[in-house]
Amino acid sequence: MNDLLTDSFVGDAKNRPPNTGDVEMGMRDPKSDSNAGMEAFNKQIQEVEKQVERLLALLKKLKDANEESKSVTKAAAMKAIKKRMEKDIDEVGKIARNVKARLEAINKDNLANRQKPGCEKGTGVDRSRMNITNALTKKFKDLMTEFQTLRQTIQDEYREVVERRVITVTGTRPDEKTIDNLIETGNSEQIFQMAIQQTGRGQVLNTLEEIQERHDTVKEIEKRLLDLHQVHFA
Repeated sequence: MNDLLTDSFVGDAKNRPPNTGDVEMGMRDPKSDSNAGMEAFNKQIQEVEKQVERLLALLKKLKDANEESKSVTKAAAMKAIKKRMEKDIDEVGKIARNVKARLEAINKDNLANRQKPGCEKGTGVDRSRMNITNALTKKFKDLMTEFQTLRQTIQDEYREVVERRVITVTGTRPDEKTIDNLIETGNSEQIFQMAIQQTGRGQVLNTLEEIQERHDTVKEIEKRLLDLHQVHFA
């Protein structure tokens, strides 16, 4: 009887598909290992995607703040916008560093994963991992470029806003050299000298303060956005 049981067990074992394993024996299916690896990979990708979505939201906030700043005529309001934008850019920097580090770690994992059976370079699993990683990396890179596009937009619009302020107060259009000097230094009192003599310093003071505050804001935001560019491409 015992011989019959033994022969039956051996025969069943011979008929099993290779590498399927036996749950009761504690053997594991290599295919399951591959699937588990993809699950961990997908989780990493999803975490990075969430961070990229946060960057998108912050980019929108910065664009909205810049749009709001164009209609501001008081120094205090300009200063408040500056603080908000500085805080958001600092947050962008923290998230960008985190995303960059995560993507670098995922790329290393992708290379290491090629050592597993069935996951070698060129296999379906490998191509899937690389395609997903590359697509997310490109999305992140393109998004970071948008922050630099915003920096250029702020520069261009700053010139337009300052020129309008001068025209409003003085009634005349300033020449290019005058605008260049004002943008560079933020010192507008000399430009408004005639307006001060005609209407009194008090009536022009708010504009003087607002232009100076706008100058400081633009310079600081430009610097922080440039630093952000260095973080990504360092």
